[in-house]
Amino acid sequence: MSKLDFFQMYRDIIAIPSISSTDPAWDQSNQQVINLLADWFTGLGFAVEVQPVAGLAGKFNLVATLGQGSGGLLLAGHTDTVPFDADRWSKDPFKVTQEGDRLYGLGTIDMKGFFAFIVAALQELDLTQLTKPLRILATADEETTMAGAKAIAEAARLKPDYAVIGEPTGLVPVIMHKGHMSESIRITGKSGHSSDPANGVNAIELMHKAIGKLMGLQQELKEKYNNNHFKVPYPTLNFGAIHGGDSPNRICGCCELHIDLRPIPGVSPEELVALLQANLGELHECHPGCLHISHLHDPIPPYACAEDSPLIAEAEQATGHAAEAVNYCTEAPFIQQLGCDTLVLGPGHIAQAHQPDEYLDLSFVKPTQAVLQHLVRRFCC
Repeated sequence: MSKLDFFQMYRDIIAIPSISSTDPAWDQSNQQVINLLADWFTGLGFAVEVQPVAGLAGKFNLVATLGQGSGGLLLAGHTDTVPFDADRWSKDPFKVTQEGDRLYGLGTIDMKGFFAFIVAALQELDLTQLTKPLRILATADEETTMAGAKAIAEAARLKPDYAVIGEPTGLVPVIMHKGHMSESIRITGKSGHSSDPANGVNAIELMHKAIGKLMGLQQELKEKYNNNHFKVPYPTLNFGAIHGGDSPNRICGCCELHIDLRPIPGVSPEELVALLQANLGELHECHPGCLHISHLHDPIPPYACAEDSPLIAEAEQATGHAAEAVNYCTEAPFIQQLGCDTLVLGPGHIAQAHQPDEYLDLSFVKPTQAVLQHLVRRFCC
């Protein structure tokens, strides 16, 4: 197979829409992207397996393997992008546009373009020298449910020693990030005529009491937990949205609050839910059956790589950057469930992700390929 051109690979993969969204009007299959990647990695000699994601029509993962057995290195990324606001893009999001030292397009850094980096890097290596397996993982729906990565973790068939997820970190090794939880707190009271408020149970008044308890929990989280790797070193609780009532002359029968919780490594989503329930326990006791707490989406746990991992040392040496913690979420906690030391490391800056006119700065091209080659040599040869 003749070598694939890096820029042509970029053009080809960005040209295929693969948006994932909780809005069915936006949500798309990633199958064409998966088929393109299957062609690329088959051409490099990899054994390619395409796996449907259970329960999600048109969604697929890809696992490409070169070599036999367990161990070695896994290079991972997701194949979906976020939706886009056409009125805010000055360029066609599905056509790679080069202006100066930038490549513009939806997914150039977040993160379909990472697979072009992998292929370009591997084409310059003698892959017959591998003594441990090299695997490529391409997942579905990272931007929504993370169902693709969860399916890989649940199947537990892959057993690499090390994994690198190519999210846009500015080529700085990321060894830790917070988790993400979105919770609904729903209070059901008893509606009635406002002329006699005592004749009902006002859900807004009960929610006022609940918010007071949750503000106490905010302070408890600050005092109880600390991780100095993060700029905000404790789990946070944010009040995001509230809805209740329908008319000023009716006793409010229902009020719902949506909150955001960010667990830190060492503090599980389950622990935060337990604290939430404990802080609101008095309200539940005084008004049985009025309080209901539920997930708005499945919690994303926090992630941390062991700081003495050889993967961190090699990544710091190859990039020239010290490892750090970040606040955004990735598939790392699910990939890590495979039993491998896991690192988040890739070209581009997170500040450009999910933005109009998303772009890759071409200054990342050669350094990123060099880093990938270094890691393959170190952990597979």
